[in-house]
Amino acid sequence: MSLNTHISTLEQRHSALDHEISVAMASRPAMSDAELREMKLKKLKLKEEIERLRRDAH
Repeated sequence: MSLNTHISTLEQRHSALDHEISVAMASRPAMSDAELREMKLKKLKLKEEIERLRRDAH
């Protein structure tokens, strides 16, 4: 898998998590605070990985 493809895949996962978080927040209290926090942490880790890959590529 090329670096660009990998970054694109991570961006798609980040976007999907962003959407899931938005839906979860709108339908509260369907999701616990701990679950929401875990999703946000995963989203942050994806963003950091994307940024690291981009930085290392240059």
